[in-house]
Formats: sequence, structure tokens, C-alpha cells
Amino acid sequence: QVQLVESGGGLVQAGGSLRLSCAASGRIFNYNVMGWYRQAPGKQREFVATITTGSNTNYAESVKGRFTISRDRDNAKNTVHLQMNSLKPEDTAVYYCNHVQGAVRYWGQGTQVTVSS
Repeated sequence: QVQLVESGGGLVQAGGSLRLSCAASGRIFNYNVMGWYRQAPGKQREFVATITTGSNTNYAESVKGRFTISRDRDNAKNTVHLQMNSLKPEDTAVYYCNHVQGAVRYWGQGTQVTVSS
């Protein structure tokens, strides 16, 4: 089992920045993929960004150039960060941390990001 604990999020004005973090603990494989998805009210959950243990990254077109995903590994913990700059009102959503290893996908509890215009 893998546990995901998210932090960050909140309310920010358009053009501002926020940083999300997600710490994974438990039985973590040497190879895994961590990332972020988001879900706005009335919409389906959508992909934002992912990063592998080899630090290969992938971004949604809508966030490229504005968001940066990174990760660090400290003993048994794997932590992923999402630095969000130049935020727009359309970035408002609940952001979910995601961890995939083997054939299993784990989700965090979600953290609210609200961008006011």
C-alpha cells in the first residue's frame, strides 16, 4: 500500500503562484510515476503533469510553460512538487496527487486551488 499526503493549495489572484506538494510513503517500488490531475466543478478529472523516477516529465498543453513538476527522494519517502506560476481562473480545481507503480494507481485526497480574476 502507498499513502499520499498532499499540501499546498489555496486562494490566489490571477497571475500569482502556488506550490503543491505530495509525499508518498509505504511500500514504494524503485520505478514509479507520480503526478497531478485536477477536476473543476462539473468537469471530468484531467491530466496536469507527471514525472518518473528518472525525472522524465510530461505536461498538459494547457499548463506548459507555467507549471513545473519536480520530485525528490529522501530515504523511504517520495515527494512530488508542482510549482504553478501565472495562474489563471481556469486553473481553479481540486488537484489530486497520483502515484502509479506496477498496475496500481493511488490517489491523494485532493487539495483545492482557487484562482480569482
